[in-house]
Amino acid sequence: MKKGLKICTIGGGSSYTPELMNGFIKRYDRLPVREIWLVDVERGREKLQIVGALAQRMWDKAGHDVKVHLTLDRREALRNADFVTTQFRVGLLEARIKDERIPFSYGMLGQETNGAGGMFKALRTIPVILDIVEEMRELCPDAWLVNFTNPSGMVTEAVIRYGGWERCIGLCNVPIGAMLTEPKLINKSLDELVFRFAGIDHFHWHRVFDAATGTEVTMDIIDGMLDPSKDDGTPANIHNIPFAREQLEHLGMIPCGYHRYYYLQGDMLDDGLREFNSEEGTRAQQVKAVEDELFELYKDPNLAEMPELLSKRGGAHYSDVATESIAAIYNNANEHIVCSTLNRGAIPDLPDDAVVQVSSFVGGAGAQPVAFGPLPASARGYLQLMWNMQQLVEEAAVTGSYGALLEAVALNPQTPAGSVAKQVIDELLVAHEPYLPQFATKIAELKAAGVTINDDVARSLS
Repeated sequence: MKKGLKICTIGGGSSYTPELMNGFIKRYDRLPVREIWLVDVERGREKLQIVGALAQRMWDKAGHDVKVHLTLDRREALRNADFVTTQFRVGLLEARIKDERIPFSYGMLGQETNGAGGMFKALRTIPVILDIVEEMRELCPDAWLVNFTNPSGMVTEAVIRYGGWERCIGLCNVPIGAMLTEPKLINKSLDELVFRFAGIDHFHWHRVFDAATGTEVTMDIIDGMLDPSKDDGTPANIHNIPFAREQLEHLGMIPCGYHRYYYLQGDMLDDGLREFNSEEGTRAQQVKAVEDELFELYKDPNLAEMPELLSKRGGAHYSDVATESIAAIYNNANEHIVCSTLNRGAIPDLPDDAVVQVSSFVGGAGAQPVAFGPLPASARGYLQLMWNMQQLVEEAAVTGSYGALLEAVALNPQTPAGSVAKQVIDELLVAHEPYLPQFATKIAELKAAGVTINDDVARSLS
C-alpha cells in the first residue's frame, strides 16, 4: 500500500477548501497525505493564495508534515496524483448569479442545479471536466476522480459516459446530511439504522430500517420531519416548506430536500421570486456576500482552523463525504456511502449504464451499488423523465446541439416549453458566451438577432 499520498484539488481557491482540509486532517491516521496541490484559474489567483495559506496553517497546527502547493498549472498539479477532487465553478459566482436572475426575470425558477440554471451549469462544466479526464489519462492514469462539482450527477455521468473514465464517483452532501439528522427524529443513533437511497443527484428518495430488527421506520421519521418543532435536516440553501403528509404516506419514501422544487413547485417559485425582488437578492448573491466575509476571515494570519461562518455557505458535511470516500477507496474499507455511480441494476427502472445516486459499498474497486428495487409509479415516472432530460443536457454540452438543448427544455418541469423558455435559454447562451465555445455559431446568430443580457442582471453584477 502506497504511503504518502498526493491529492490534487481542482477549484482549490474555493471557500470550501478549509472544510476539505479539516476532513483530511481528521482522517490522517487512515489517509497518510504527503502533499496537497490546490489548483485554480487566473481569475481565482487571489483567493487561491488566501485559502492556500490558511490550509497550510491548518496542517501545521495539526502537527502533520504535509505540504500544500498552490498553482495555476493544472498539469503540474495532476502529475502522479493519487486522488483528484473537483470542486470548481466555471465562471465563478458571477455565472451562478446569471443562472438565477435571468430565469427569475422571466418568472421562471432560477436555481443552481435545477431548471435552466442547473442545465447551464452543466453546459459550462462538462467540457472542462472532460478536458481534465484527458489530462488524467496522460498524467495520473491510476488516479481516482472524486467529483463534487455540481450538477454532480450529470458531471459524473459525462466523465464515465463521454470521458470513458470509470475510476470516478460523484458526491453530494445531501444524503449524509439526512443520515446525520434523521436518527435524532426518532431518538436513535446512526449506527442503529440502515439507510437505503435511490435516484439521481438532487432527485433521490430513501427508506430507513432498524438495524437490529429489520423493521422499517421510514414513516416514523416522516412523522418527525413533519413536526415543526424538530429539525428535519433540510439543507440551509433550500426554503423549508413542509411536504404534504398524505403524499409522503402514499409514496412510502423520504424525498430529498430538492424535491420541493418539483412537489411544491409553485410555492418554491413564489419564495424564489420574493428573494429575487428583495434587497438581499437570490441565493447566489447571498452566498457571494458570505464568501466575501469568509475570505476576510481567511486572511487573518492567526486563523488556523475552519471558521464557524463556513457553515452558512451551504455544503455542510462536504468534507466528511469527500474524505471518507477517499479513505474507503484507499483502505479498501467497503464502507456504506451514498454516491453517484453506474447503476448496474440497482434501480431496475433505469438502464444499467445510467449514473445513479444510490447507497453503495465503497472500497478499492470503487462503488458497488446496493440493489434498491423498482420505485413506485410516481417516483419511477419522475425519475425516468429527469434522467432522460439530463441525457439531452449532457449531449448538448458535448456537441453544442441547440436542438438537444431545446428538447431538454421541453422535458424539464422547471422550464415549461414555449417562447418564454426559449427567450430564457437564448439569453443565458449569450450571457455565458465566454464559457460555451461549443455554441459559438448559435450565440453569434442570437447576438446578430439582438439578444442581450437584460439590464437587471447587468446591474446585479456591477
